[in-house]
Amino acid sequence: MPASAFAFVQQIAAQLLTRGWMLATAESCTGGMVAAACTDLAGSSAWFERGFVTYSNAAKTELLGVDAALIEAHGAVSEPVARAMAAGAIARSAAQLSIAITGIAGPTGGSADKPVGTVWFGWGAQLGTGTPLLRAERLQLPGDRAAVRATATEHALRGLLALLATLD
Repeated sequence: MPASAFAFVQQIAAQLLTRGWMLATAESCTGGMVAAACTDLAGSSAWFERGFVTYSNAAKTELLGVDAALIEAHGAVSEPVARAMAAGAIARSAAQLSIAITGIAGPTGGSADKPVGTVWFGWGAQLGTGTPLLRAERLQLPGDRAAVRATATEHALRGLLALLATLD
């Protein structure tokens, strides 16, 4: 794991431990890389609740509760699906925070509307008993498959830190 990603994980861990919160991940194109980065830190069981690797559309629906009609209407790589993945990770775990990633790492699978390197991120925070706070962001990442996945992993962690900063 790059040193910067490890530094993000350490900062996330400290903040979650202070709050007594847990994190869940919902990953597609990164295939569990965010969860792996989190669990590389010793003691992560105190703040990392679970990771969902939902590579297929069926897995997104079955494991996270993403409406199949949402995927049909917008595609798996879309803002509504990233938000639904983030919400589903919270709803189907004991976590208060979530990270969701869905994208096209390549080298195939891209289109004119969604070229290789298109990645949608979702972050969620359950602050009470109502609907979770959800944020989403789209990036167009350069590089080969490995570069897209590594950059997406780091960006997801950085985004969680940014979300946590707004919750203070």
